[in-house]
Amino acid sequence: MTRAEVTELVVTQKLKKGLKWPDIAEVLGRSKEWTAAALLGQMTLTAEQAQAAGKLLDLPEDAVLQLQVTPYKGSLPTAVPTDPLIYRFYELVNVYGTTFKSLIHEEFGDGIMSAIDFKMDLARENDPAGDRVRIVMSGKFLPYKAY
Repeated sequence: MTRAEVTELVVTQKLKKGLKWPDIAEVLGRSKEWTAAALLGQMTLTAEQAQAAGKLLDLPEDAVLQLQVTPYKGSLPTAVPTDPLIYRFYELVNVYGTTFKSLIHEEFGDGIMSAIDFKMDLARENDPAGDRVRIVMSGKFLPYKAY
C-alpha cells in the first residue's frame, strides 16, 4: 500500500464514519490543522498516533505502518495549482510575497519563517457581509548565518 493510497483510504473512511478533522485530532492529541496535514500525507505520526488513527478509521496494518513513514513533502500535483481554493494561496503569495518578505526582514532581519517549527490555526469568522476564513500562521524566525 502506497502513502497516496493510504491518504485516499483515510479520506474515504473519514467520510464513511462522518468524522471531522477536530474529531480525529482529539483522538490523536493534536490540532485539527496538524492532524489534517498528517493524515493527508505531509507529517509523520508516532506509532501511538498511527495506531489510534488506524483504530478510529478502521485502517489495515499496512496503512498504520505507512502513517509512521517520513513523507515526501509537497502535496501539489503541479507547480502552479489548478484547484481554485489552493490557487488563491498561490495568488496571495504572488501578490503579497514581496510584502511579507519586506515586512519580515524589516522586523526580524535577514532570514526566513520556518515551515518546520510552525503552527497554524484556521477558524470561521462570522461576518454580516459573508463569513470569512481566518488563518493564523506562526513560524519560528530563522536568521541567515554569516560564515
